[in-house]
Amino acid sequence: MTRFAAIFAMILALASPARALDDDVAGYVESNLLAIFYHELGHALIDLMGLPVFGQEEDAADVLSVVLIDAFFEEEAAVQIAYDTAFGFYDDAQQYEPIFWGVHGPDLQRYYTLVCLFYGANPDERADVADELGLPGERAETCEEEFDLAADSWGSVLDELAAGPAQRTDLVLEIDTRNELDVFTAEVMQAEMDALAEDFALPGDLLVAIAPCGEANAFYDPSEALILMCTELTEYLANAAP
Repeated sequence: MTRFAAIFAMILALASPARALDDDVAGYVESNLLAIFYHELGHALIDLMGLPVFGQEEDAADVLSVVLIDAFFEEEAAVQIAYDTAFGFYDDAQQYEPIFWGVHGPDLQRYYTLVCLFYGANPDERADVADELGLPGERAETCEEEFDLAADSWGSVLDELAAGPAQRTDLVLEIDTRNELDVFTAEVMQAEMDALAEDFALPGDLLVAIAPCGEANAFYDPSEALILMCTELTEYLANAAP
């Protein structure tokens, strides 16, 4: 069973308000929650490990998310997550004007970068992905090199974590559950954190909290080594899924 299938099966097996979500909606929400969590994990690693960042830190975190999707999941699951995450960026691009003064790149640029890197990781098998998601041929020519650079850059960091001491650092989960969507988020995060704890030794405790934020978002707080997954985010994704 793939990692994605194992996590999803675990969620569906729980007695669960999560069953209130249609399976297709649940899959879309889970894909985006994982990709966003990996992005925030990128910020956490940069902070906890004192990593240098040459360029925008948000771009580096986006790149790690794609690298982990490619590394953690078998092909069918990885492709599904890539599609769902790309649609998440595309949906945001349709709803919001780009904020050119912000720290994040415009959503459409993030969309194409995700598609390019994911295609570049396995161009022989992902040409259909690039075609269906509209990656221009001119960009596609450089995607394999772009992914190789991303994998080399983040790979040394992940190798260091994987070679850590046998006494793994636990990831801690704090939950402020309000409704069935919050429970679903908690189940996704707990399953993913359990999987991460088996693979990596982090340089310090990393707290993951699920709580209201007043907006559909997620954040990393370096003052507390805390990844905050906003409850509003899951609701936003569930509404966007159709």
